[in-house]
Amino acid sequence: MIWFLEGQASQRDILLGAREALPAHVRIIASHRGDRPEITGVADLALHEPEASGERMEWVIRTALEHGVKVILAGRLGAAYEAERHAFEAAGLTLVTGGLSAQTFQWVDDKAVFTARAEAAGLACIPATTVTNADELAAAYQACRASGEVCIKPVVGIYGQGFWRLREGLDPFRCFANPDRREVAFATYLQAYAAQSLREPMLVMPYLPGAECSVDMVCEAGRVVAYVGRRKTGVHQRFERDTAATRLALAAAQHFQCDGIVNVQTRDDGDGQPRLLEINPRYSGGIGYTRLTGINLPGIFAARRLGLPEPRSEWVEGVRVKPITVAVAALDGQPHVPY
Repeated sequence: MIWFLEGQASQRDILLGAREALPAHVRIIASHRGDRPEITGVADLALHEPEASGERMEWVIRTALEHGVKVILAGRLGAAYEAERHAFEAAGLTLVTGGLSAQTFQWVDDKAVFTARAEAAGLACIPATTVTNADELAAAYQACRASGEVCIKPVVGIYGQGFWRLREGLDPFRCFANPDRREVAFATYLQAYAAQSLREPMLVMPYLPGAECSVDMVCEAGRVVAYVGRRKTGVHQRFERDTAATRLALAAAQHFQCDGIVNVQTRDDGDGQPRLLEINPRYSGGIGYTRLTGINLPGIFAARRLGLPEPRSEWVEGVRVKPITVAVAALDGQPHVPY
């Protein structure tokens, strides 16, 4: 039996991929802290996780032993579970968090540390300056804009929260009228940033004009056993393998000893060369799209961790995907899923 703990909304895609690959007699557990039957209802057993973090760890171990679980995949809270790895191993449980130690999370969650470690390893990344006050921000911006456009993002964060392109000559109201563009006049940003003396650390860096590549992969102690690269082109996503971007992503996952279903992101510079953006030691929101390429990453992960034959992979060239919204009706606490 395998248990998928609360993750991103794509937890549903992870469960469907695992179910497709595993024999019918292998049961799948899914759990979540929220009321998410559209996710947990596609598993053989749906559980509700405790809210309190201290209570949750003990509950997971106890429940896993009660149901004969062999493998547990941490989703959203990988670092917290990694800190308790000793307790899971003492109970005879295989815990997969995204890394092999707390050090992996310390290195990849803090983007300033991540950039420094990547540069030291010779991995092509984006040079960045950490700022904590308005004077440092102004100085970093002036130094960076000498070579081109500038952007800023939090040292710690996910989903692109807090990311802005810093532009000269923009209408100060533009960022409010069209926030999805993520563009703001630098003077406007600086004024707002300076309104409070203490700020969370931010990274100032060159803005790269090229496309992003998001590489979903299955890793085992730093070794990548399967992967698919995704690249957005307008409203569609296309897929790639064995490109400069995917090779860089695989090298980064190996260096940082990723373990589990993880995601590495790159972005092309003005010359079309990929630069490392970040490593997410958890599965991505778009991992479900990758199954359409003929490679079932969740299924490969689940089968290999349970010591079962992994699903056959047949790469399909030229796949183009456009995500759509599908309504799921939850009836009496159980989802009615239109397959």
